[in-house]
Amino acid sequence: MQLAEILPNARLLNAADKLHLIRVLATDMDDGESASPLEHGRIYRLASPRFEDGAAKALLRELAAGQAS
Repeated sequence: MQLAEILPNARLLNAADKLHLIRVLATDMDDGESASPLEHGRIYRLASPRFEDGAAKALLRELAAGQAS
C-alpha cells in the first residue's frame, strides 16, 4: 500500500484516532529498523547561538536591518 492511498483516509480520522495512529506508527518504527542514522538513547550535542559569543548582538542587528527595509 502506498502513502498516497493511506493519507486521505488518515485525514478523515478524528483527533484522538490520529494521535493513536501516530503512537502505533512510532512504536512500529521503534521496534523495526532504524529510520535515521541517529542512535536510540544516545545524547547528541547541538550547536546553539545561545552559547556563541556575539550571537545575540548579531541576531539583533539582523532583525533591526530586516525591520528597516
